[in-house]
Amino acid sequence: MNRDRENILKIKNGQAISLSEISVLEYREFYAMVLKLMDAEDVHCVNYYAYPDNNNLKFICFLADDRTQSVYLLSHILLAGKVPGKLESLTSRVNALHIFEREIWENFGVEFEGHPWLKPVRFSHNRYHRIIAINDYPFYKIKGEELHEVGVGPIHAGVIEPGHFRFTCNGEMVLHLEIQLGWQHRGVERLFLEKPKLLQMTILAESIAGDTTIGHTLAFAQVMEGLAGISANSRLDAERAVALELERIAVHTGDISALCTDVAYQLGAAVFGALRTPIINFTQSWCGNRFGKGLIRAGGSHYSLTDVLVQQLRKLLDDFEWRFKEMADKAYSLLSVENRFDNIGTVTNKQARLIGAVGMAARASGVKRDIRHSHPFAAFRDISYVPVMLERGDVYARYFLRRREIEESISYIRRVLDREQCFFSEATPPVPETSLNLLPSSITVSMVEGWRGEICHSAVTDEQGKIIHYKIKDPSMHNWKAVELSLRGLEISDFPINNKSYDLSYCGHDL
Repeated sequence: MNRDRENILKIKNGQAISLSEISVLEYREFYAMVLKLMDAEDVHCVNYYAYPDNNNLKFICFLADDRTQSVYLLSHILLAGKVPGKLESLTSRVNALHIFEREIWENFGVEFEGHPWLKPVRFSHNRYHRIIAINDYPFYKIKGEELHEVGVGPIHAGVIEPGHFRFTCNGEMVLHLEIQLGWQHRGVERLFLEKPKLLQMTILAESIAGDTTIGHTLAFAQVMEGLAGISANSRLDAERAVALELERIAVHTGDISALCTDVAYQLGAAVFGALRTPIINFTQSWCGNRFGKGLIRAGGSHYSLTDVLVQQLRKLLDDFEWRFKEMADKAYSLLSVENRFDNIGTVTNKQARLIGAVGMAARASGVKRDIRHSHPFAAFRDISYVPVMLERGDVYARYFLRRREIEESISYIRRVLDREQCFFSEATPPVPETSLNLLPSSITVSMVEGWRGEICHSAVTDEQGKIIHYKIKDPSMHNWKAVELSLRGLEISDFPINNKSYDLSYCGHDL
């Protein structure tokens, strides 16, 4: 923990600090400081939220500096007599903050004056404005005799979670798309406060987004370890990195299969779909669950990556790699596939920066945003990872980025397995903690680069060390806006392909 010359508190990923260390700024000073820090391209907002503090409303803002591997922690407060109150909106100056201010407005009624689209995010049951119903969502309107609207969802003709997509079209061309989520808000963050046992909270973390079990549970485990003042040994860090990259390989492979399906390339769909299976089957051999439930635990692990499993994994990766390459060489050189993906759903580098895009959506548009590199955790602290970068920002870029990331993940896992100090016969991870004594009156932030992108968990404790606020951010929260922007000027029939190229999470957003 340290402060720069302007007295801004800086912490590292996973570090816990006392609430008393945080300088509570006047809002004008907070406003100016956020603008100054975010003027740098390498600084972005990880999370900005509010929580009740006695009768006051305390605001916490985490800004990640990718150059220094530090996280700036800023705060301001609304006193009881001024809650919910009004604040000048930062969104008009920094577009990427729109979603955070909207969520604070929805939860606590704070009016952000000058916000260009202050509207609900999730429709939680305990939202401040109960009178606002989900069926009254204020969609953006365009008037014109030649224009028409097309509504899709929230109930879809397939195995998909609820979400409504409102297209404003001129003939077949989409002029504007607005996505309305919040149909199944589960109150996950509130449940973290109601579950007293560590195991209950861990199982809850595993269920935040079913396709990102490893990513979200690792973020949770790092929160608890930071607040408990414990750290993982090198073996446990290595196993966690391997599990995270296996999750990335499995989901990316499945998504490549789905994209092939969307352009009727059945050979690619079948082969890539089949290639995903041995990856998740290995995870099941490792911990008893194909998606990794039970594998990540605070302080230790019940399922060590034994020498036998390491040899099985090496053989699996060797077999997977040549099969994947053979099919990828065909799929990625097929003109009918390439032509269908080229110049579809483009998000420019400028747009990606403006909306605060993260993960694949950012890297496919030339924005170097990858927590494994910029704010390393687990084995990524000792064994560096170089992000895969592309520039075009279209469906083909997101399609091709998956191939490159699969190849890099295989290479990275091998480098971890070759690290003798992590994997030798006598080394085992510690037994997981069953209960933890958390630091009182403290806060921490934990970031993990899941397969979609930047996952962020944050927790605040009271004087007794009990968690009084838990905050989760899935990368989808940033990137749904990219889906909206990238469909403009395309035919409405391009939507399924464009949407699948992001493969964002409904449940990760509708916490």
